Amino acid sequence: MSTMGTVEVPDAARWPDLARVPQTRARAAIAGALLRRVAARLPLRIDLPDGGSLGRPGDVPSMRVHKPTAFLRRVGVGGLIGFGESYQAGEWDSDDLPRLLGVFANHVESVVPRHLQWLRRFHGARHPRAERNTVDGARRNIHRHYDLSNELFGSFLDESMTYSSALFDVDNDGRPVARDELLAAAQHRKIDRLLDRCEVGPGTHLLEIGTGWGELAIRAARRGAAVDTVTISEQQRQLAIQRVREAGVEDRVTVHLRDYREMSADGKYHAVVSVEMIEAVGERYWPVYFSTVDRLLAPGGRFGLQAITMRHERLLATRRTYTWMHKYVFPGGLIPSVRAIEDVCRRYTRLRINDVCAFGQHYAQTLRLWRERFNAGAADIRRLGFDEAFRRTWNLYLAYCEAGFATGYLDVDQIVMGRGA
Repeated sequence: MSTMGTVEVPDAARWPDLARVPQTRARAAIAGALLRRVAARLPLRIDLPDGGSLGRPGDVPSMRVHKPTAFLRRVGVGGLIGFGESYQAGEWDSDDLPRLLGVFANHVESVVPRHLQWLRRFHGARHPRAERNTVDGARRNIHRHYDLSNELFGSFLDESMTYSSALFDVDNDGRPVARDELLAAAQHRKIDRLLDRCEVGPGTHLLEIGTGWGELAIRAARRGAAVDTVTISEQQRQLAIQRVREAGVEDRVTVHLRDYREMSADGKYHAVVSVEMIEAVGERYWPVYFSTVDRLLAPGGRFGLQAITMRHERLLATRRTYTWMHKYVFPGGLIPSVRAIEDVCRRYTRLRINDVCAFGQHYAQTLRLWRERFNAGAADIRRLGFDEAFRRTWNLYLAYCEAGFATGYLDVDQIVMGRGA
């Protein structure tokens, strides 16, 4: 990559939409009017390269716009996707990105009035057909994220290699006590809680949908369970098999490179667990996902689901929206609501919700620790072959998610379901 000043210019071969700035004055003018509206209504400050600023003085989060023309053109054409691409391209920055993004999450209706939010369906790109989560499409989508590099994920995850919300101890006010050295123990606490609620122990035949790098399967096997775990990520499977072997439980864990829909052991499993995998399923396939769990569970079996969730009305408002997150981080995904999960299960399965535990603030702290680790390891990430545009992309992704959980726009739930006869 070439450089210009202190900001790297994206490689057009790898990041064509970042290297190409839209050439439109009309939409840039509309975006400029929206920017002034945002600055007038929200508790933030926008600093401009000429030394001027918009918004409020004092202790408010700020964004520094380095290239106003490019920024406004991207936002005018791409909306929130353009907003993210402008950050990726180095056209704006913030000293406290999660706090800044939290302001937007808390005041979304101040940016786009409620009576105009329905117009979002007519603005921006549509979901690509190639990203639908058919069996082949799901493999392609998962490959784009989880097969980037095991070393990349190892650079910011703790030694358990767990890529989902931790569950920390809490202080006297109920706030999570989250420090770097406590992260692995908090991940184990999360796993153990789910296994406890699903009564996993000696003699349990357990299916895990979404292996990750194998930590849940290892802990279940150490309880005496026989574990089948499925993944469609080749790199995750390779490392999970290695970690299972090193843990000495290879006789009790089988790691399958297989889509969950291809499992055929009907009524075989005493318990099924799935941690933050449903977000990659897609709304079209939710009935298939839950029906498959229902089919594979033995009568009286339990299903333990950990899911990122949003309020149901937000799901309904955003379910058709193609976002920056889809384009650059999680193709084909959709975050459900607890109500949507309950409705699909009631309509298509015998699964019924018995218990829900929400701990979104713990995810905000998990993401904070990941983001701090990720940025501290920037030199190692460059050595792995990931450029500055990638680093900015993932910094924005982690900060965006952190802000979502910190403000309550997003939540995470452990949901335990029973399966009747």
